[in-house]
Amino acid sequence: MAEKPRVRLTQVDELLTRMERLEASVQEARPAPSPGNGEAAYRTERLKELEQRIAVLERYVVDDAVSHPVTDQPPLRYCAVPPTAPRVLDPSVSADRARLIQVIGKKWVNGTRLRYCFMDAGSPIGGPAQKALVREGFNRWKEVGIGITFEEVQDVGSADIRIGFVEGDGAWSYIGRDIRDVAGQNERTMNFGWDLTQDPRRADVAVHEIGHTLGFPHEHQNPFAGIVWDEDAVYRYFGGPPNNWSRATTEFNILRKLSSSEVQGTQWDPDSIMHYAFGPGLIVQPTQYQAGLSPHGGLSPHDVAQAKVFYPPLDDGGNPELKPYRSQTLHLAPAQQANFTVLPAVTRNYKIQTFGGSDTVMVLFEDQGGDLRYVKGDDDSGTDRNALIQARLAAGRRYVLRVRLYSSYDTGETAVMMW
Repeated sequence: MAEKPRVRLTQVDELLTRMERLEASVQEARPAPSPGNGEAAYRTERLKELEQRIAVLERYVVDDAVSHPVTDQPPLRYCAVPPTAPRVLDPSVSADRARLIQVIGKKWVNGTRLRYCFMDAGSPIGGPAQKALVREGFNRWKEVGIGITFEEVQDVGSADIRIGFVEGDGAWSYIGRDIRDVAGQNERTMNFGWDLTQDPRRADVAVHEIGHTLGFPHEHQNPFAGIVWDEDAVYRYFGGPPNNWSRATTEFNILRKLSSSEVQGTQWDPDSIMHYAFGPGLIVQPTQYQAGLSPHGGLSPHDVAQAKVFYPPLDDGGNPELKPYRSQTLHLAPAQQANFTVLPAVTRNYKIQTFGGSDTVMVLFEDQGGDLRYVKGDDDSGTDRNALIQARLAAGRRYVLRVRLYSSYDTGETAVMMW
């Protein structure tokens, strides 16, 4: 296998110039060769020797630059998403259905209120200033105007997002709905393992982790980015301090390319809040990033646009009412959502179900003084059944039903009905 191209740094060019001057001096001082091909052979041999010496010196300088990049800032610490088992779909599920399920599957239904709490056990780094920066991260996402809302609570049992400050455990968050499906009720779903007040990125670290909680993966793993890595340099850099990652962690969080089914669209955004900054010598291609890649910081325009694709601003005041025994047709494109108000006239057990060849996720909330509380939900994606919720609803109370479409894989209409 051919050796991967390496970055030629300024120091190497200076060494090359000095060696060429030395070569010229050697040539001038050498006695004239005998007639024939001796001169050409001599020059060819000396050129090979020179190229070999340059290659050795170039490798030395590049390796040294990767291990000790020239920068005014200390090496950064990075987010390491915990690995989770990939969702396995039945072989009968078509490639298009699978792609849409993978893209949308970890996202929340729009209009969800995510409650977060701080878990004080672990480390003194989780002080008031640290928590203030995390709160600022939630506020940054709120200012985007998305349909997801956040609420800080004190009871860990009522929290969806449980934030720890375990020093030395790095920064990480589960992706989207994995925080409910994977983490235990009293376990952390997010962690900050160093003092954010001493990090030049400050609240951006929290904005990044909250982005994972909203269901967004690392942008530098976008398969459409076209990044070619110097893998040895990447393993060496992230295996050293302050991250000290294993090869498996580096592979999962940097070198592993996401499948095209895990990302929305084809646009790569090197300024995304979900993108790492990389120092010199880690990226081989695109060539403009060989000297390093530094996102601008904060949420990029593309971040905001993507957030509003899945979580557009939401007003439940205009929701149509879902009445018993009256089917409501769903006119939705993939990732779009229908919202209904449910006002039971009688207290009893009800069934709410979708109909038609479609993949959907359906969630029912109870309105408790303007606070929507989760009642039940169902996700039928990747199966041959329809989403079904069975719940006892009380007369005089208000409920909100949300149905998000993954895909319609049949020619018939998709509808929802309550009875």
